[in-house]
Amino acid sequence: MTVHRVYLGIGSNLGQRKANCRRAIEQLRAHGVEILKESSLYETQPWGLKGQPDFINMAVEASTTLTPEELIVVIKEIETSMGREETVRWGPRLIDIDILLYDDRVINTTVETASQGTLQLCIPHPFMDRRDFVLRPLVEVSPDVVHPPSGKTARELLKDLLSQEGDL
Repeated sequence: MTVHRVYLGIGSNLGQRKANCRRAIEQLRAHGVEILKESSLYETQPWGLKGQPDFINMAVEASTTLTPEELIVVIKEIETSMGREETVRWGPRLIDIDILLYDDRVINTTVETASQGTLQLCIPHPFMDRRDFVLRPLVEVSPDVVHPPSGKTARELLKDLLSQEGDL
């Protein structure tokens, strides 16, 4: 079996936000995802849709024998089992688990499932290079991990983003 290196973003802005993130990690472990490193928990303002509670966000580095298609199904099953309900895009959520990176793969496809319907699988995560709440924890976990399409490290992506926002 091939072991793959994956980076996941985890966030919550409803209920016990920190506990939700911790529970998601426990659920990932229960599904055979070995958590190698965890970032700190970051409290951040919502992105994309204002007027909702602040988020707790974090990133993890993990290893798994799951394929990308199997991993997205496991993630959606965990989110559903934890009580996530689909609302508006970028809206409030009890738990959100995103595949940020999977080895050095670039994937854009759909996955058909019996339990979850059609799932969109985009790796790297399509907005990760525009979200400081993703990049800050990712840099903490693995500053030199490379974003395949750009060839830039997580650290370089964060520096670019902050300079665009005028923070540097």
